[in-house]
Amino acid sequence: MTPAPRRKTSLTLDAAALADARELGINVSAVADQALRHAVAEARHRHWLKDNAEAFAAQADWHERHGHPLAEIIAAPGGATWSR
Repeated sequence: MTPAPRRKTSLTLDAAALADARELGINVSAVADQALRHAVAEARHRHWLKDNAEAFAAQADWHERHGHPLAEIIAAPGGATWSR
């Protein structure tokens, strides 16, 4: 597996936090990379939810009017259709 290409960039960080990170041996680039990946994933998720909100609402409306199509086979533990 080949590593993803990397690009140098410039960041403006809190001076005290950066000094503390260096003193503690924290790899600031790795932390920033991980935090950026997490932020991108969260933003993509929010956009996906927004882009699909109409479909989710339509599905919820359909379920409200017709019930869940698998309601007869879905049951909580101990229910009539529950099997181990």
